[in-house]
Amino acid sequence: MITCNKGKGFFHLSNSSVSLVLQLRQDGDMGQELLQTYFGSPIHDGDVSLPSYSDHFSNDGLRTVLPYACPIDGLGDYRPSMLRVMDSSGRRNAELFYESHQIAPGKPVLDGLPATYAENEDEAETLLITLGDPVTGLKAVCSYTLFASSTAVAANVKLINSGTEALTLENAASACFTFEGRYDMLHLHGTWAHERNVERIPAARMTRQIESCRGASGHEHNPFVALMRPEASEAYGECYGFSLVYSGDFRIAVDENCFGTTRLVGGLNPRTFRWTLKPGDCFQAPEAVVVYSSNGLNGMSQTYHQLYRSRLCRGYWRDRERPILINNWEATYFDFNHERIMKIAKTAAELGVELFVLDDGWFGQRNDDHSSLGDWVVNTKKLSKGLEGLSEEIHGLGMNFGLWFEPEMVSPRSDLYNAHPDWCLHIPGRRRTEARHQLTLDMSRKDVQDYVINAVSAILRSTQIDYVKWDMNRSFMEVGSELPVEQGEIVHRYMLGLYRVLAEITSAFPKVLFESCASGGGRFDPGMLYYMPQTWTSDDTDAVERLYIQYGTSLCYPASTIGAHVSASPNHQIKRVTSVEMRGLVALGGNFGYELDLSAQSPEDLEKIKEQISLVKNLRSTTNKGVFTRLLSPFDSNFAAWQFVDEKRVVLCVYRILAHPASSAPVIRLRNLPLGVSYRDENHRVLSSEALMNIGIRPELKNEDFSGFIQIWERE
Repeated sequence: MITCNKGKGFFHLSNSSVSLVLQLRQDGDMGQELLQTYFGSPIHDGDVSLPSYSDHFSNDGLRTVLPYACPIDGLGDYRPSMLRVMDSSGRRNAELFYESHQIAPGKPVLDGLPATYAENEDEAETLLITLGDPVTGLKAVCSYTLFASSTAVAANVKLINSGTEALTLENAASACFTFEGRYDMLHLHGTWAHERNVERIPAARMTRQIESCRGASGHEHNPFVALMRPEASEAYGECYGFSLVYSGDFRIAVDENCFGTTRLVGGLNPRTFRWTLKPGDCFQAPEAVVVYSSNGLNGMSQTYHQLYRSRLCRGYWRDRERPILINNWEATYFDFNHERIMKIAKTAAELGVELFVLDDGWFGQRNDDHSSLGDWVVNTKKLSKGLEGLSEEIHGLGMNFGLWFEPEMVSPRSDLYNAHPDWCLHIPGRRRTEARHQLTLDMSRKDVQDYVINAVSAILRSTQIDYVKWDMNRSFMEVGSELPVEQGEIVHRYMLGLYRVLAEITSAFPKVLFESCASGGGRFDPGMLYYMPQTWTSDDTDAVERLYIQYGTSLCYPASTIGAHVSASPNHQIKRVTSVEMRGLVALGGNFGYELDLSAQSPEDLEKIKEQISLVKNLRSTTNKGVFTRLLSPFDSNFAAWQFVDEKRVVLCVYRILAHPASSAPVIRLRNLPLGVSYRDENHRVLSSEALMNIGIRPELKNEDFSGFIQIWERE
């Protein structure tokens, strides 16, 4: 899979689907620089060394065109870089040359950070190339893992100070890839309740970047970018994906220069990052997963889906069907007691719901969002039988029981804050800005981490709790800590501390299903999926809005990670009226649940809900694990459509957004079905896979606003 030709100075990572070529270039008498010269369709020739870069470029031009694998600021390459290193005198002083390499079976673990993994050594192979600076003693170990049956490459860099003086890292990105030619840039942007809108920006000779400096990956930009050939589409053409396995501040930059090369580099955000690297210390940058597709965006997405579902998500729930849940938040908000919760739970159990989730308001004096975060003690005035009694009664109905936490936050009106006012992020002498009447705990501190681990664990041990919704409802401000460290380290140390907390708690309670949430989709990223295999996709539960949100989310993330619920109508966020059928068909595209008061629904809707639950139980093995393909984009038309395919069946979902006079639904041609296979629909009509792909079907959509259609074919 990985070959090295020292004589010609190249490394070739290759499988049946993709090749990555790294090449050494002699830089005068200085040493050999590492270049990344090819990433794309597989090359099977033994000699994949590429022609030398011509010296007809001026020195400035040469440095601005060379595809450095680990570019550094201050050396005449003025494009976005991976590293910016300052010595003790304040000079930007580092230059890296090849020292050695190692080819290792499998995939090494990243200390303290989430990452993709290989369960067996034959699943992947890793190339580790050590670059060194003879002046400062800085070493960079550049790691590239190629999975045996994937077009994904996982890349990261580890920095080591083997010198005698401290160095300061001002930028430490994860990976850099360079491509010949022009590319469109696709990214996912948004805001709270309007996350992951798809935007495709035409190629331009400039630097474009997305970032977060809010302390979380954020609602505004997801840590994912795709580069597409201008002619590429969902189904055709070359695409590259860049996905950062990290949950905090990030930056991904795309630079197209005047020489016709496009650089893609991403990692920690240098706006909020600074790290002191003392002699003997090392710093591990997060992992980036870079994917090549010759089959358009769907091909790229399917690679991410398979990898993240099976080799990023972990544990007991990774391969299991997720339970259908009911969450009481939009049904009750803070206004509930034991009896009201049980009324909803009893109706849910009768309908076939499998999990009841008690949301915010069960602890401390939490009757609104003004107090009690951090005081994880049950409020027995609300829950007269405590969590133990409530859990016991819900389990007695045949359902599991789940609970909401927001462990990273503290209310100024709380016992925790009164006891430890220094435990929040703050700058001495400055105001402490509240958002949603709360402050952010300083998760860079071990004593704070230990408190969260112990407080949450005590609740989880107190009774049978099968599910945890882990929320995080504000962005960082006044970032400072009383830790005696370089304050520029705090944002990243926060994430390292959070990852330690998540690792401890999820390991201690391996059968609890954890779901991440950050005001909805504010931290939907691969880093969180490593600890929690699903994420609440958005606080916007409107079915039509969710078409856009779930479509965009699917560019990188599998359906098994997407929380999708049926909520009340009119919708609580935007007051839109939609049918229970439409709401159910949209929620079918993720981990299915309900976000409404089931005990207040009409008999007609309850019957439809019962039918939905039966349908989801029948189909969820396909919708959670089958191959997902986008067919029609709501961003480009009045319709949305996608399909799920596994070895048993095909599930097609089509949605109309607005009705128009004399309007018919479009013909839908399915994609990527196995050839020579026959499928039978519910009317016993048999169609070949070729007919479904080449002739297609016209869905029987009602010509009315917000309508949905589902067609299921069972394999003969």
